[in-house]
Amino acid sequence: MIAKKNLIVIGNGMVGHKFLELAIASCATQKWNLITFCEEPRVAYDRVNLSSFFSGKTAADLSLVEPGLYQENGIQIHIGDKAVAINRQEKTVTSANGVTLPYDKIVLATGSYPFVPPIKGNNATGTFVYRTIEDLEAMSAYAKNCKVGVVVGGGLLGLEAANALQNLGLKTHIVEFAPRLMPMQIDDVGGAILRNKIEELGISIHTNKTTTEILSKNGRIVKMLFADGTELETDTILFSAGIRPRDELARQCGLAIGERGGIIINDDCQTSDPDIYAIGECALYQNRIYGLVAPGYTMAGVVADIFNNITTSKFTGADMSTKLKLLGVDVASFGDAFARTPNAKKIAITDNVRGIYKKLVLNEDGTRLLGGILIGDASAYGTLLQFVQNGITLPPHPEDLLMSPREGKSAVAAMGVESLPDTAQICSCNNVSKSQICTAIRENKLTDIGSVKKCTKAGTGCGGCVPLVTDILKSEMKKAGLVVKNHLCEHFPYSRQELYHLLRFHQIKTFDDLLQKHGKGLGCEICKPAVASMLASTWNDHVLTPTHISLQDTNDYYLANIQRDGTYSVVPRVPGGEITPEKLIALGEVAKEFNLYTKITGGQRIDLFGARVDQLPLIWQKLVDAGFESGHAYGKALRTVKSCVGSTWCRFGVQDSVGLAIELELRYRGLRSPHKLKSAVSGCTRECAEAQGKDFGVIATEKGWNLYVCGNGGMKPQHAQLLAADIDKETLINYIDRFLIFYIRTADRLERTATWFNKLEGGIEYLKQVIIEDSLGICADLEAQMKYLVKTYQCEWKATIEDPEKLQRFRHFVNSDEPDPTLAYVEERGQKRPAKEHEKALVGNVLG
Repeated sequence: MIAKKNLIVIGNGMVGHKFLELAIASCATQKWNLITFCEEPRVAYDRVNLSSFFSGKTAADLSLVEPGLYQENGIQIHIGDKAVAINRQEKTVTSANGVTLPYDKIVLATGSYPFVPPIKGNNATGTFVYRTIEDLEAMSAYAKNCKVGVVVGGGLLGLEAANALQNLGLKTHIVEFAPRLMPMQIDDVGGAILRNKIEELGISIHTNKTTTEILSKNGRIVKMLFADGTELETDTILFSAGIRPRDELARQCGLAIGERGGIIINDDCQTSDPDIYAIGECALYQNRIYGLVAPGYTMAGVVADIFNNITTSKFTGADMSTKLKLLGVDVASFGDAFARTPNAKKIAITDNVRGIYKKLVLNEDGTRLLGGILIGDASAYGTLLQFVQNGITLPPHPEDLLMSPREGKSAVAAMGVESLPDTAQICSCNNVSKSQICTAIRENKLTDIGSVKKCTKAGTGCGGCVPLVTDILKSEMKKAGLVVKNHLCEHFPYSRQELYHLLRFHQIKTFDDLLQKHGKGLGCEICKPAVASMLASTWNDHVLTPTHISLQDTNDYYLANIQRDGTYSVVPRVPGGEITPEKLIALGEVAKEFNLYTKITGGQRIDLFGARVDQLPLIWQKLVDAGFESGHAYGKALRTVKSCVGSTWCRFGVQDSVGLAIELELRYRGLRSPHKLKSAVSGCTRECAEAQGKDFGVIATEKGWNLYVCGNGGMKPQHAQLLAADIDKETLINYIDRFLIFYIRTADRLERTATWFNKLEGGIEYLKQVIIEDSLGICADLEAQMKYLVKTYQCEWKATIEDPEKLQRFRHFVNSDEPDPTLAYVEERGQKRPAKEHEKALVGNVLG
């Protein structure tokens, strides 16, 4: 057996990790011992979306490394240990912790460091850079005692940093040396539009400014001095003035370095030493540093191929086009944005009212698109980029690409993904072509965007290509003869959203009426429960009324969750998880009287298992008498609103989380929806109630409440998104009202809020526009519907036990009052449980 050689990857950032992922995928571990040094105290994380740290995401959320990936593939990782020396003669690498390892090959992925201008006082207490999670944590802690913050640098990273300061509640300024913001990406006109939009957000912009000194007093920053004699008072400064390559290790071992820094590489990403490669922001290719993640990923792919004996891959440069949402403003720059090509022509439109600027750069005869700039509206970015990258002939009127549709159809829409060549690069972050996406869809029979992303990695980087990936999916489904539609079922030629609209608009209050007017046939097990839910969330009639009873599934039919032995569980509501000793005793007495298995649930209430159908009304009579209500654990409805003890008892709590949780649970109890709803309220950012894993969650702040939406635990955990920050209780409840009804109206059948959100075009920004800005003009209607549902709430079990007709169905046998004789139990840990098949013959009905 041939001994493995050592391949050492120095740096475990995004690019270093991408190389390891590709090496694993190509089975490089069969030939190489993969070893990596990680200077930071944690493995690779998503630095592109670092600003989401201030929106509630944790270091774990940002991690790019799947748990166990390195261990399962035998990768040796040295976390928190920086490689400090390479001995090319002895072929060893030495770390700061004194580890010395031999190498056969090295991949340098040391990245870059933030450039801090040589200003007097630039290292004073209160100055920070914007690069790592540790930087953000330090900045966040310091900002608690600040009111004003300044970002030095008005480029891409500078605007991200300004967003961070504003999220920390500081009056924010941006100081830029150049005459406009984002000088490397946009022109003067675009810079003016962008400046206006950002200043409307309350951020002050200072361009053409050269900082000469930073003054401190009593150990804290007080102001900045500028070369023009002006000054600016501030409490903290965040430097985001560009990057410089981390090439010190390469310098130390004598590798060729560029005149202005950077490790010189060739088309194979090979340095001046054939055994050492460099990738990412530390590498200098043809006198250029590529400061985006996508080129770094391309370099990683080239080197991974080389170690897999594929020599055809070459790095020949990369497209630096970019599309970002900076401070809520769409900004895109692609191709030859500054018209540097000889004889290039320009088409531009400027809308100062709406804050939109669009510019296209064309070749001399106007047949090819060379580049462009989009500000305020970058929705056409993906398609326009394909024009540039694939040399696609422009339409007869190129201006149509910027204007409103001509004769009902825009030029962008008319183009379609079908006209793109198979080689078209759709996802630049992960270098995924149209051909790869189409092949994956066909071979794996993919029918949803989530599966396409998981299978191909397209759309999992910055996310800018997702609209194009979606279009390709729809196109391939159409070619395969699959109808791209989401009809509820064969009986209704409408989606759930369309059917819900028809039901509300035409005031339809029964399934039969809806079927007669808008469907066909008799209905089925798909449409009946779905329509039952729509009727309940619109008119709020009791689900067991004669016109609705036949629509319910088993759980709703008996207002209880059926268990594997045919018995049911009883789950009374415990709002906010708060319960009195008297109610606890009542639950215990009921459990003892009916011999029920008891367990505390994850939603902070008590579940009683093993109730026969005939026992359900008797049990609920006692629970209602004790002051309990239905917990709706059986329905697709609000389950619980968990809480921590908040400021009532906890020394860290800043608001009354229990009181708010109870108020929310009582407000939304019984609310029927496309799927179950879970919520939580935490009394501080320690997040003991796990609100960021709920359909809607609330976290207390010193200024009010933060509202998170569309989180999910369970089989596919998903972090919730921050919808609004530091809002008062009245605003919070208004937003939740709107969010829940909007979800109920627009989601598909059995679709959780997380899945619904993932399919929502425009994501959280669109949701903010609808819920907060009322962009659709429906917020008053949403609030009115919720108000009606709150007003007409009734406890379904209380109404049932008061109605003799409804009680008639709670029997095991329609012609007998006898209980089911097949039920058998055994004792385990002091309680009963259903007997297994081999136990039934032994125990009979001993514990029934």
